[in-house]
Amino acid sequence: MKWNWIWVVGLLWVLGLWGWRIVNWVWFRPKRVEKLLRQQGLAGNSYRFLFGDTKEITEAVRRARTSQPMSFSHHIDPRTTPYSYPTIHKYGKDSFTWFGTTPRVYITEPEQVKIVFSQINEFHKTSSFPFRRRKGSGLASLEGPKWAKHRKIINPAFHVEKLKDMFPAFSKSCREMVNKWENMISEEGRSEIDVWPDLQNMAADVISRTAFGSSYEEGKKIFLLLKEAASLSTTYLTNRIYFIPGFRYMPTKLNKRMRETDRKIRDMVLSIINKRQNAMEKGEASNNEDLIGILLESNASQIEEDQNKKEVGMSIEEVINECRLFYFAGQETTAALLTWTMILLGRYSEWQDRARAEVLEVFGDNKNLDFDPLSHLKIVSMVLNEVLRLYPPVGMLAREIQNETKLGNLTLPSGVSIGIPILSMHQNPKIWGEDAIEFNPGRFSEGISKATKNQVSYIPFGWGPRICIGQNFAMIEAKIALSMILQQFSFTLSPTYTHAPITNIIIQPQHGAHLILRKL
Repeated sequence: MKWNWIWVVGLLWVLGLWGWRIVNWVWFRPKRVEKLLRQQGLAGNSYRFLFGDTKEITEAVRRARTSQPMSFSHHIDPRTTPYSYPTIHKYGKDSFTWFGTTPRVYITEPEQVKIVFSQINEFHKTSSFPFRRRKGSGLASLEGPKWAKHRKIINPAFHVEKLKDMFPAFSKSCREMVNKWENMISEEGRSEIDVWPDLQNMAADVISRTAFGSSYEEGKKIFLLLKEAASLSTTYLTNRIYFIPGFRYMPTKLNKRMRETDRKIRDMVLSIINKRQNAMEKGEASNNEDLIGILLESNASQIEEDQNKKEVGMSIEEVINECRLFYFAGQETTAALLTWTMILLGRYSEWQDRARAEVLEVFGDNKNLDFDPLSHLKIVSMVLNEVLRLYPPVGMLAREIQNETKLGNLTLPSGVSIGIPILSMHQNPKIWGEDAIEFNPGRFSEGISKATKNQVSYIPFGWGPRICIGQNFAMIEAKIALSMILQQFSFTLSPTYTHAPITNIIIQPQHGAHLILRKL
């Protein structure tokens, strides 16, 4: 009987401990953190049991995705960052939002942002988004020594000399798209074209050739599956029960479809890697000028260097994840950049004329572009920088802290998320002037440092040690494509164009980009 009582008491103690931990997690700790944040001058909604602000967030996202197109304005925060804009608009830049039981503190001061981006061991990439967490998306999700190892292995693929070797692949894909548009021009010398899907296909073709050494037809299924995965992840994010721990493991229809899509993508990428490895082993690969070849070669060198260490190089699963990241990030980012560039140049014809004059001065009417003159495209660079300021790939970056951390005058407890609202920073009149919301590439005439007054306030690709490794890749591709387009066409916005920026992982035109193209 005595032992029975001991078991009962022990069981009650364990249940009580777990009960306390659950209650502390869903109520007491969030309320303590809220009090601490308010004492430091931060404002936001009061914490509400378990879900916090997720009901309002999901409703704001739903409204953004179903709302009518907006008038042509570059104030796109309400549509593209509906999960943060209402809070910042209501409470100001010193504010916070509740994502479930986790508060996200928004920071916009350049010095604070600089600290977050530079101290990567204290401020980690957030794991709160399923696209990153579920897919193990390579370099974008890694931390510490593993991140440093992967970055070292991948870096050679993005050296300027390697990108120069890929120039023919860039040019071929862009030329095929331009030729397609030329064939679509009517006898009147003009046609209306939705350039968004064509620019997506062109960017996917570039990735297929530069990353996998394969044609777009071979990589098309990967591209389509990645688009589906992005759409599924967006749906997942708008489902507020996602914040319940363990929900992603439940056998829901959405979870099953996400896992199935993940598996198909993995199998297809693995097939491409195996073919390349077999060819390399047989001596059939004549060079390693594409990204996968460079990655495999660099990884082999790292494995040889690490042979006496516990962990060597990258595993095959890690290589697959890096390839998947190449494909998605490289394709979506560049396609969106080029699309917004054409939309804005179609609206602001004077800058289109100036950019075209520069392209013709540098390249003439020669359809076979060279790599080196790309560095002389000053006005084109100014235009691309301004487009990235107004329409960056993402409107918000997030970080999280695992230990109590000082950030300027703030003391943030462990587990707090930090939000960096890129759009708010990119359109801050104190930094960019009274015309901050206007399209004015001239602000970059003396470079980014001069335009930002040497502050960390222009961050379309991030900043610091973890700045996007593919930044040069994207900018080179954009310059090549835009130069070819400007050589052959003039373009204006079609009367059917509707201005509806939306976030679907990246900021993109919800209803396409309908332009009137005229053959020059």
